[in-house]
Amino acid sequence: MNKNFLLCSAFMLMLLTACGNFGSDAKETITIGEDVEGATELSFWTFAQMHTRIFENAITRWNEEFPDRPITLKAEVYPYDQMHNNLLMALQSGSGAPDIVDIELNRFPDYLQGQPQLEPMNDYVEPVRDNFIDSRFEIYSKDGQYYGMPTHVGATVMYYNEEIMNEAGVDIDSIETWNDYVEAGEKVVENTDAMMTTFETEDVFVYWSMLSQQDSDFIDDQGNLILDNEINIQTLDFMQELIHERGIAEIAPGGMHAAEEYFGYMNDGGAASVMMPLWYMSRFLDYMEDLEGKIQIRPLPAWEEDGNRSAGMGGTGTVVTNQAEDAELAKEFLAYAKLSEEGNIDLWKILGFDPPRWDVWESEAMSEDNEYFQYFHDDIFEILVELREEINPINITERTPSVTDELTTNVFNEVLRQGSTSAKEALEKAKQQIENRSAD
Repeated sequence: MNKNFLLCSAFMLMLLTACGNFGSDAKETITIGEDVEGATELSFWTFAQMHTRIFENAITRWNEEFPDRPITLKAEVYPYDQMHNNLLMALQSGSGAPDIVDIELNRFPDYLQGQPQLEPMNDYVEPVRDNFIDSRFEIYSKDGQYYGMPTHVGATVMYYNEEIMNEAGVDIDSIETWNDYVEAGEKVVENTDAMMTTFETEDVFVYWSMLSQQDSDFIDDQGNLILDNEINIQTLDFMQELIHERGIAEIAPGGMHAAEEYFGYMNDGGAASVMMPLWYMSRFLDYMEDLEGKIQIRPLPAWEEDGNRSAGMGGTGTVVTNQAEDAELAKEFLAYAKLSEEGNIDLWKILGFDPPRWDVWESEAMSEDNEYFQYFHDDIFEILVELREEINPINITERTPSVTDELTTNVFNEVLRQGSTSAKEALEKAKQQIENRSAD
């Protein structure tokens, strides 16, 4: 089997596990919408059964608002790799593709090669684009054409255990920069039994978010590998310093923040904070129930004054294929479901996702009591409103799986876990390995 395919599959599985977009083990067919006479049936493919729930309310609302154009949706849920591979073959062969389909962020570049076999959504995006986190459209676009409709922002935030922070004598609202964060961490270690934070060796979200904050990435917007640029080196040096010199951070038990060992560690007060995207809220509810009422969400510390305090991680873009029997109807319905205010409110109420349409964050519907507000606090979206202009796009290319493999297999273990190699040496070596792999 092709080595790059194996790397890609492993990388995608890791991101799916992290984002919570778990795929189905077998194909499942779900019909959404009542059997209305004269209804047009649209077909929809997805790799995440939970995503079908977004369309349930949308179909009901559509059929009530447009009784002369009723719709039913035939949704088919496939295992992750099977769905994306089947879609690629269908688009390449010119037949067999659905009308509407979810494409996971890290597979999206596969469908933008050459002339995309997807319908541009510019007519629907441009009138409302100012109301959205702009970067969420950019990651699903090519040559000024917007193809994927986003599912969430994935805004990265800091989760603080306020009970530990208070014991250490630290006001979390006084932490504005990473220097402040380090000073707070020293107080935590000195005055409590907890570490300030944890870093991952089996995942990339923390490191990637820290780079994105500083307008850096693994790959630039021209497709060039920039893994060993100065920002990336200094950031990894900083992480190494917090572990091996400052002693305020350690490797996450299990190597990642999605590991069972880590959940138990955090639930028992092992660390005072963790840096993860907003979709990580569900992990607290599901696996760290003892922390209810103790966790406060705040922006990330900035690297410099007026610097970015968040980053967008993960995502799924929903598209209309060029094989849709009624492309205009499919596009209009997709925009109705995922670009409308009601559709974005449903992303929060039904799935617990931070909706990419920021103007709903302050709506009354978003402030209605739910399990997330009960566990954390009720000003989550007030915080996100502050961050909406501070979320950069990330660049995903066919080299991304190789980058992730090098980071999690070699770089993080040598630099963070063992502390035996400098960030500069490890990143330069990783870049060379990736380039050699591409040459092969």
